[in-house]
Amino acid sequence: MSTPFGTSLRRDPTDPRGLKERIDALLRERLEDAIDTACLDLLVELRRARRLPMPASGSPEDRAEFDALVGAFLGRLEASLAAELADEERSRLAAGPAAAGDETRRLIAVQVALSRHLPDYWQRFEAVKAALVLEQTQAAAVRPGLLGRLLGRG
Repeated sequence: MSTPFGTSLRRDPTDPRGLKERIDALLRERLEDAIDTACLDLLVELRRARRLPMPASGSPEDRAEFDALVGAFLGRLEASLAAELADEERSRLAAGPAAAGDETRRLIAVQVALSRHLPDYWQRFEAVKAALVLEQTQAAAVRPGLLGRLLGRG
């Protein structure tokens, strides 16, 4: 007998995944969105600081720069958050997502595990993001633009 009310308003009744898999998928999706937003915001800030044109969606160079920022952010996030874990937790964390595929997917899988483990994960995420933004924008402000390099100021 089917009822007009399912057990969950958000759950697709045809979704065969269990609760843990659905939670991990939602965490991964939220993390990917947060990482994309943080790195795109940083890319825009860097372009402004360097007085360069804004990134274009179809540009392979802009995509490569964005991907490099994602890799740098994820690497810093992992180093910062995993540094505070005990050695046993760190080795278990490193062993878990090894089969995730490419390096970006592995780093995101690490972040999913950390977000499940650390109660203040999102506050730490924001702190690492703010530190990276500050570091990158200060470095971009010091770097002379094309005109400055042509005129011998850098």
